[in-house]
Amino acid sequence: MSESPTLIDQINALLPQTQCGQCSFQGCRPYAESIASGVADINQCPPGGDEGIRDLADLLGVPSKPLNTEFGLHKPPSVAFIIEKDCIGCVKCIAACPVDAIVGAAKLMHTVIASECTGCELCIAPCPVDCIVMQPAPPNNSEKTRAQKSAQAKRRYDARCSRKEQEDAEKAERAKKKKLALLKMQAAKK
Repeated sequence: MSESPTLIDQINALLPQTQCGQCSFQGCRPYAESIASGVADINQCPPGGDEGIRDLADLLGVPSKPLNTEFGLHKPPSVAFIIEKDCIGCVKCIAACPVDAIVGAAKLMHTVIASECTGCELCIAPCPVDCIVMQPAPPNNSEKTRAQKSAQAKRRYDARCSRKEQEDAEKAERAKKKKLALLKMQAAKK
C-alpha cells in the first residue's frame, strides 16, 4: 500500500534528521517511508525519544508506545568533539558526517561546528586514531526547539546530498572526456 508523499513528508518532519541509521534504515526519509507504508514501527528512533514517538503516534492516530531498545537508548543531546592534538587529518570523519558539520583538510587538523552537529556519532567509527568523543550539546544548542533543530539538520543534509550529486556528475563528465580524448589519441595513431 502506497501512502501519499504528503504523509511521508509529515512523518519525516517529525524525525530528528540525525541520519544516524539506528532505526535500521539509511536515514530519516527512508524510515519515514517505511513507517508510512507500515513496514516499520513508530518507536525505532532513539534520537527522537519518547517525545518523537508521541508526535508520530498523534500524527498517525495510533497509540504511543515506548522506544524499542533493540535500536538503542535515547540520550541527551550531544555533539562530536575532535581532540585536535590527536587528529591526523585523514578526512574520514568529514566523509562520514551527513550534515557537513566537520571542517578541515587532508593532513590538517579537523574541527566540528558544534551548532551544526546532530550528534549522530557516525564520525566516530571511521576515525583511525580515536580522536572523536561525544560531549553534551552546548547550552545555546538547546535553546532551539526540536522542530528547528530538525529543520536545520534536514537543510544541511539536503545540501550535502545535492553537493555530492553534483560532484558525482562532474566526476562522471571528467571521466567521459578523458575516455573520449584517449579514444581520439588512439584513433590518431592509426
